[in-house]
Amino acid sequence: MKKITTTLSSQSKHVEINLSSGSLFDPNLAREIKGQNLRFALFCDDTIADLLGKKWQAHFEKSGLDVTLFTFPPGEQEKSRERKAVLEDSLLSQKFGRDTCMIALGGGVTTDLIGYLASTYCRGVSLIYAPTTLLGMVDAAIGGKTGVNTPFGKNLIGTFYPADRILIDPSTLSSLPSSEWVSGSAEVIKYALIASSHLFEKLQNWSPKDLHYLEEIIDQCVQLKSQVVAADFEEKLGLRRILNFGHTVAHALELLENYQMAHGEAVAIGMLVEGFISLKMGYLQESAFKQMEKLIHSFPFTLKISSHITPKQLRDALHLDKKSAQGVPRFVLLEQIGACCSFDGHYCSSVPEQILAQAIGWMLDQFSGDPQ
Repeated sequence: MKKITTTLSSQSKHVEINLSSGSLFDPNLAREIKGQNLRFALFCDDTIADLLGKKWQAHFEKSGLDVTLFTFPPGEQEKSRERKAVLEDSLLSQKFGRDTCMIALGGGVTTDLIGYLASTYCRGVSLIYAPTTLLGMVDAAIGGKTGVNTPFGKNLIGTFYPADRILIDPSTLSSLPSSEWVSGSAEVIKYALIASSHLFEKLQNWSPKDLHYLEEIIDQCVQLKSQVVAADFEEKLGLRRILNFGHTVAHALELLENYQMAHGEAVAIGMLVEGFISLKMGYLQESAFKQMEKLIHSFPFTLKISSHITPKQLRDALHLDKKSAQGVPRFVLLEQIGACCSFDGHYCSSVPEQILAQAIGWMLDQFSGDPQ
């Protein structure tokens, strides 16, 4: 089992990341965590409960752990303040206290939601993530950001609260539907574009069915994100903003699509648009933009935006992004494949009105058309 330890300086906390196929049912795992807490609360959505959650609960209970399974409906709409309150009441009614360890088993919705729950329940309890999607393994579970969505935007309510341990078992990906593979691959491409030309080259031969190849890809993404997060955990220095490349546009699209657009689809479009802005601002060479276009189009993204979305709606939604300053949206921009523009360490910049209008027009021309 490969172990990666990340130290978050502002928290003085060590986060242990275990990466190994088959590790979730390793008997040593139950023994390792058995002595840490008296009670374990295992959370997953109903789909993951049937696929994996109930089996994992039984596995732990055979090892003598006190594990209670809590489930909720699947879907981005469940990442809400209302669902958090329902789960809190369930825990309180069963007298879970500060001796609780919460385990989040699932994708980004589950880790974001349960991470936020753990950070506030009894003012903070122990937390373990076991991501079961590619998106969760390479991105959502890594870095300590938690949160829920609101009618005003995505992830606008949340905390910085790193898990104590993250368990990444790539063998759980075998049951993923194709849409989840697509969603996760967008974040993998993001890491290549912002931080690793080597990873960009490796993605030219995308082979997710090759478990060894997949483990290498996940490992590289985890290492890249861990390094950035360790250097700027609470995004106060600016460096961590590079992880938001493509996400300013993506979060606006998700909001306007009422969260019916998959996160990876939105990020893929967002990267293309923010790459286009980088090109028009004079930071990214056209040859590099063409390379990133070619790679993104080689993946099975739908790349469609509902035809009813207008430039004004997009502009209004962009202003809700967390990187906005004085109501003006700011974007992470590329200077080359594998590197972002620094902007004196802020790693994001506002965009002239003319270029922003051109980018929105280009996006609608390229991608407007309801998905089939």
